[in-house]
Amino acid sequence: MKRRDLLTLSLALAAAPAVAKASGPSSSSSSQPSYTRMGSLTATVVRSRGRRGVLSVEAGIDVPDESFRAAAIQAIPRLRAAYSQVVRAFGAAMIPGEVPDADRLARELQAVTNTTLGRAGATLLLGTILTT
Repeated sequence: MKRRDLLTLSLALAAAPAVAKASGPSSSSSSQPSYTRMGSLTATVVRSRGRRGVLSVEAGIDVPDESFRAAAIQAIPRLRAAYSQVVRAFGAAMIPGEVPDADRLARELQAVTNTTLGRAGATLLLGTILTT
């Protein structure tokens, strides 16, 4: 790469934050993003030949309503506890060598989300489901 190209690229990258700030807020009316990541939820599973394994689930919730989002953010510790219980029960019920049923897990986690928050309005989003 030529030095001139490298200098141009570095100047463009250095100016990017200033350009983004000058463009103003996005067209979204909310001050907070509607998606909240819940992090990894893990459970112990039995693998083939009786070995132990780990079920890891990445999840988050999307709450478009701003007033409900504030209540959902305050309930994150309760949601994580409820999600952990569901994932542990799901992992304990898995047959050794079985592929996790993402649809069933999503239904169970969505039901727990609605129960914990007291009403519907938060959508559960699943990321990676991994067994090792």
